[in-house]
Amino acid sequence: MPRRTDDYRGLTQVSRLRLLQAVHRKPGQQLTALADDAGVHINTARDHLRVLEEEGLVVSAPVETGRRGRPPMGYSPVTRAEHNPEAQRRAGEARSRGSMLRRIDPDLDHSDDLGDDAVHQLDALYEHLDDAGLEPEVDERDLTVGLVPCLYQELIDEERPLVCSVHAKLVRHQLEQVSGPLELKRLHPFVGPDRCMLVLGLSGEAPRANRPGGIDGDRDDAALEQHAANALRSLQDQS
Repeated sequence: MPRRTDDYRGLTQVSRLRLLQAVHRKPGQQLTALADDAGVHINTARDHLRVLEEEGLVVSAPVETGRRGRPPMGYSPVTRAEHNPEAQRRAGEARSRGSMLRRIDPDLDHSDDLGDDAVHQLDALYEHLDDAGLEPEVDERDLTVGLVPCLYQELIDEERPLVCSVHAKLVRHQLEQVSGPLELKRLHPFVGPDRCMLVLGLSGEAPRANRPGGIDGDRDDAALEQHAANALRSLQDQS
């Protein structure tokens, strides 16, 4: 039975994606500022932030204002699993599931090549991308991840670059949540009508996959979104 689109970690609503992008763009912002930045009603923003926090994608913390009374909350992306109970649970379950699969099939164990920490990062990343509906195809030797973006086609076409930029940031944060040397090196959006690709690599080393084009994984939201828009436009021009 196919999963419902609302199972994809709460990331199929454009307004929620824009709010998450606002959190990524300036961590620590409060509710009103985030609602303004994302262009949504404050009540909608409050509900979206609750969902994102429950999914382990956002963490809230009191902001000291120097005034009496209950302090407002500031919202930031989760970059360490221990900062959010759901993120911590997901990371632990991904590690356990990956270890079990490697015991069943030793050919899946690449720890001699990558090291245990990098393998556990891949476990956590795979679980996140799979839960987000992107059907990851991981090549542990070349350290590439193929993704299927067509599950988000219900979003209008001009919003698909937004999806790309938000997911790129989430991949970076997911790799940071679990201690290890893996980094997002490059993003190749819309390499086909239903495919994107991530190029990972070990810290301090060049990527193993030498695919032309793409954009560095550490670029900011605006650059990621613009590159994705250009890639989508080029793909549409070829069709």
